[in-house]
Amino acid sequence: MRFSEFKKNIDAGLKATLGDEESSERVKNLEAILNIINTVNRTLILDDVLQLVLKNAIRLTNSERGFIVLKGKKDELEYKLGLDSENREVAEDSFNVSNSVVEDVFLTGQSIFLEGAQSDTNYDPTKSILKLDLQTILCSPLITEGKKIGVIYVDSKFLQKIKVREITGTFEILAGQAAAAIRNAQLFNGQVAANAALQEANTQLIKAERKTLKSSIDSEIGQSLQGLVHLALLETESLMRTIEKSQKDYEGNSKNSNTLLFDRLKLKAKVSIDSIRNIQKYAQVLLETSILNLNKDTGDINRTLQSVIKYLSPMKKFNLITFKTELNNLPSCKYDSEQIQHLFVHIFTNSAEAKRDAQISIKSHSDEDVITLEIADDGPGFPTEIKEKPFSSSIIEKKGGYGLFLCKSIVDRHNGNMEIINSEGGAKIKITLPVN
Repeated sequence: MRFSEFKKNIDAGLKATLGDEESSERVKNLEAILNIINTVNRTLILDDVLQLVLKNAIRLTNSERGFIVLKGKKDELEYKLGLDSENREVAEDSFNVSNSVVEDVFLTGQSIFLEGAQSDTNYDPTKSILKLDLQTILCSPLITEGKKIGVIYVDSKFLQKIKVREITGTFEILAGQAAAAIRNAQLFNGQVAANAALQEANTQLIKAERKTLKSSIDSEIGQSLQGLVHLALLETESLMRTIEKSQKDYEGNSKNSNTLLFDRLKLKAKVSIDSIRNIQKYAQVLLETSILNLNKDTGDINRTLQSVIKYLSPMKKFNLITFKTELNNLPSCKYDSEQIQHLFVHIFTNSAEAKRDAQISIKSHSDEDVITLEIADDGPGFPTEIKEKPFSSSIIEKKGGYGLFLCKSIVDRHNGNMEIINSEGGAKIKITLPVN
């Protein structure tokens, strides 16, 4: 009987159909159930819910101990909690209840109540009932929305005359309400775990993103420094040779042997040359340390793309975003899945920031040894300055972003190509990656 039905029957006049003593007991049990459920429903923490349910089940039935087992991922019953009448936890290795009772209750979805369990002929007395000297057993399935999620079990070594009409009915109602509370706590637990995993994934993504960005910027700075330093070194060495030649000419044509000025000029030029060469070394180190090792592995680009879409879709920023995919079969290729994931995240994030309810279309196909990805949205498109120099690091300072610059760096590391495609509306990007 459902709790709501039970309460309705009580309110409708069930009391009038029972004897005074029986009615009083029923009402008392109903009040106990109300208090228990009110207490249980104040929390969504699974461990707290299990504690409250089991503690009250033991107290309500005047049992010595109780257990809750729940269905696991493999549809097998897993021990979750055991308590005795003093609210002390019973260790899992002490979970030696009558397995036949528990399994039958879960399998059939029907409660079992045993008085004088030692002499019950339905269960093998050589098993745990006999070994544990059990006399009274109450066991009910935990069922919510038609689904069995576990079993609640209490027992006692002392023979108790169970008031079947009151205690068993109350125990079943408690089990039904407990199942709903436990299921809600499980769902909440799952949501918390999912949010934690999402937060951790975001943290890792940000760390990797910063590392990749730093590497890309270091590489560009290193390359620019190398060019500037090389030019400065050539000019300074040329200046040194000019000074030396001028000194020789001066000494040959002048009777005055005072060459202090030339010596000072040569010293300054030498200091300048040494400094430039040191800068050149630092620029080289910057280039070498900017190289990120690609952790390439054979995989399917389509799967990586789908996993990114699945990861982003629940996020608030992407609630209104529609992903439309046209993915053709692609050959397996070697790529760094983590960096390619970052590539997709940046492109999709740019679209979401440009238009909150954008439709992002992704097409994939292969041609010989090249995989092609076309990503387009229906947003406002790229600004003019980005169209002119889409992958320049100077855009970072002007626009405060680095998405395209970073994406191009990732594609370059994979020996691929990335380009902006002219389109009538929205932004469109074409990426090609080699299969090997």
